[in-house]
Amino acid sequence: MPNVHPAIAKMLEKYDLSTAEKTYEALREILQEIVLLGLHRAGFFDHALFYGGTALRILYGLDRFSEDLDFSLIEPNAKFDLSAYEDAVVEALHSFGFDVKIELKNTEGTIKSAFLKGNTSQHLINIEAPEDIVKRFGQGRLVKIKFEVDTQPPLDFESEKKTLLVPSPFTINTMTLPSLFAGKMHAILCRNWSSRPKGRDWYDLVWYVSHGYKLDIKHLTARLQQSCDWQEKQGLTLPKNIDKEYILGLLKKRIEDLDVIAAKRDVEIFIADSRVLDIWSREFFVDIAEQINFQN
Repeated sequence: MPNVHPAIAKMLEKYDLSTAEKTYEALREILQEIVLLGLHRAGFFDHALFYGGTALRILYGLDRFSEDLDFSLIEPNAKFDLSAYEDAVVEALHSFGFDVKIELKNTEGTIKSAFLKGNTSQHLINIEAPEDIVKRFGQGRLVKIKFEVDTQPPLDFESEKKTLLVPSPFTINTMTLPSLFAGKMHAILCRNWSSRPKGRDWYDLVWYVSHGYKLDIKHLTARLQQSCDWQEKQGLTLPKNIDKEYILGLLKKRIEDLDVIAAKRDVEIFIADSRVLDIWSREFFVDIAEQINFQN
């Protein structure tokens, strides 16, 4: 078995590797952070911002795991080429002992997509996971990380730089927490759920409110004006002035339709203790909604 890279060993110290699922999530998050390092080295963050659930997890301490890496260009650019950063990401991962492939999926639309894939069993060996976990969890399974770039982003956001110290020191361009909150609220208000609500969105809502972070109405307005699938499906028209009363009204309509049990099922595999979900109900989320602080 190869010796684990010292930087990876340091990163592993913060994880509980007692089960196959926890070890896999730790592995995926370590790979995500190396991807970010590779993007930094290639100058990606001169043009783009890191946002979404993984940004909350890695940069701000959200206590749940997240699957994907989401980015937004700082300025719209329909000609943006994600493939230009592929070699830098692969090189960074190789330098820490991980053999991966990157497949570009969507190169025509406004969202540029790529998938990073690697042999889970070999990667678990590279972080010196227990042998029984490698055998039970790694065989025949790929570790996959999707990363997407919005090339025509809604603007009116606020940004800041954050420094990460592992696997080596580097900086990331990201949105501020109020603007990130606006992105999350847009997802809650506008996703078409059908029978599969994304419980991770609702978990993150509770996290934002419990920490007292404000919601950036200006950026949320820009997002709503650009698109809102659920509103369009309902035949709703945006008012000229979007204020907190309008946002809360929409949010409570979404809560009325929320399948709480399905939402719990979606998020419970990403958190350490599912008992925190026991309090979830429509009434609970109405109470959470009424505690949101707004930033104009």
